[in-house]
Amino acid sequence: MEEAVLLNQTSLVTYFWLRGLSVNQKAQIAMFSMFLIFYVLTLIGNILIVITIIYDHQLHTPMYFFLSNLSFIDVCHSTVTVPKMLKDTWSEEKLISFDACVTQMFFLHLFACTEIFLLTVMAYDRYVAICKPLQYMIVMNWKVCMLLAVALWTGGTIHSIALTSLTIKLPYCGPDEIDNFFCDVPQVIKLACTDTHVIEILIVSNSGLISVVCFVVLVVSYAVILVSLRQQISKGRRKALSTCAAHLTVVTLFLGHCIFIYSRPSTSLPEDKVVSVFFTAVTPLLNPIIYTLRNEEMKSAFNKLVGRKERREEK
Repeated sequence: MEEAVLLNQTSLVTYFWLRGLSVNQKAQIAMFSMFLIFYVLTLIGNILIVITIIYDHQLHTPMYFFLSNLSFIDVCHSTVTVPKMLKDTWSEEKLISFDACVTQMFFLHLFACTEIFLLTVMAYDRYVAICKPLQYMIVMNWKVCMLLAVALWTGGTIHSIALTSLTIKLPYCGPDEIDNFFCDVPQVIKLACTDTHVIEILIVSNSGLISVVCFVVLVVSYAVILVSLRQQISKGRRKALSTCAAHLTVVTLFLGHCIFIYSRPSTSLPEDKVVSVFFTAVTPLLNPIIYTLRNEEMKSAFNKLVGRKERREEK
């Protein structure tokens, strides 16, 4: 106890060094260009989805309400890490203050956990729509949708506060180098000047358990949906399969990272950075592509939105 107090009192770390993705200058320039394009497209794609859903009253349904939440989360999730990464590609000293690091971890886990819960809710929404279509508007009424939205955001906030609190209570007096391009709990706690075995177990049992349980629930939900689709007519089956395939793609990409990173002890692997890139930069970009290119209703609504703007400009 006295040792922990002493370490806290003599904590020297006020900044962390981020190694980034590469030390090669040419590689950094190439990555800057690529991730800048990814980030801009992520913003444009997801913001367009939100605007289109708000604009078109035919899309004011539970499915698109949750989809607009997903797009909003993807914009926020990407913004937590990518702008800092882009800035650091031009900096020799990739520094981040302790407070900024904690803030980044908090919002990273807030949006990530909220998205996991949201994907689970979206799977339940599709299950009701496909397996119990006559009861859909009764089960998924707007009151239920709003309650689910509040619940998933509340759950994400509680999860993020819990993990961040565990991290900032540890003493940090060196080393101060994070082997990644952003701050995340597993990499940061390895730098603590104390035994973190118990904290690592708590992280695995928290983040890892949430990821695995939600993944199992999602797989079971879609398995039930696919079995139910056998009894439907071919046109309805194709549309439902298209929607489910889009959801499964997002789930696999997103939850695959969470299970890989948070379901094992805090040990660095060469694949960690690659997986983190997909988690923070690629997946938020793929979501609007997957949900719009495979969705006729979204494409029709977007065309109407563009058509009306063109008519206004002509006038």
